[in-house]
Amino acid sequence: MIRSDLVRRIWRQNPHLQRQDVETIVHAIFDEITATLERGDRIELRGFGAFSVRIHEARTGRNPRTGVLVAVPKRAVPHFRVAKEMKERFIRQTD
Repeated sequence: MIRSDLVRRIWRQNPHLQRQDVETIVHAIFDEITATLERGDRIELRGFGAFSVRIHEARTGRNPRTGVLVAVPKRAVPHFRVAKEMKERFIRQTD
């Protein structure tokens, strides 16, 4: 599902809202999630999961094609952990 699909689905479920208002709400939510992760904070959505930032320290890597050692800088990577409730919903669907 892409963002426009999400907007369309929410809009259809809430006909009293204008489509432009739904787009504004969805964009605001994603912008806030992004800003929170940029600050290094954690976001928890109960029953869905938690977003956090993991720091990968600087290291020396190797170019697999040439074998030359390469310096890999420190970086921050977003991480998502699925909530227990969400995992259980997927397990029930696959049984």
